[in-house]
Amino acid sequence: MSGARRASTSIGAVLAGLATVFVLSLGMDALLHASGVFPPFGERMSDPLFLLATAYRIVYGVAGSWVSARLAPDRPMGHALALGFVGLVFSIAGAAATWNRGPEFGPHWYALAVAAQAIPCAWAGGALRQMQLHSPALGGVA
Repeated sequence: MSGARRASTSIGAVLAGLATVFVLSLGMDALLHASGVFPPFGERMSDPLFLLATAYRIVYGVAGSWVSARLAPDRPMGHALALGFVGLVFSIAGAAATWNRGPEFGPHWYALAVAAQAIPCAWAGGALRQMQLHSPALGGVA
């Protein structure tokens, strides 16, 4: 594979993982708002509901990182961690933009938790892919 093609495949793998995280997270947010589990948009949620949102964002962060690692032309863990770094930057920017903007943006711990989970989720998604690659039972090479 040529250098330019490898670079575009790498960028595509990270973008696909990012899209996975966004679609799953925002889709679940919308579903929970529409079903009445979460209050209407713009209203403050309780801390337990923010904890629920944190929990599914962890799962979706791992899933998105696995997608990046799965689509990577090489170095799956590196691609998963690249997505984690992008997630960290986005979450820090989001926290900075919404800090003290009002209760509808949630408690400070939530913004910090979203940022703190980016790299561990990326590592977990990359590790899952590496386990698949090295396990004959999962279709990998021993």
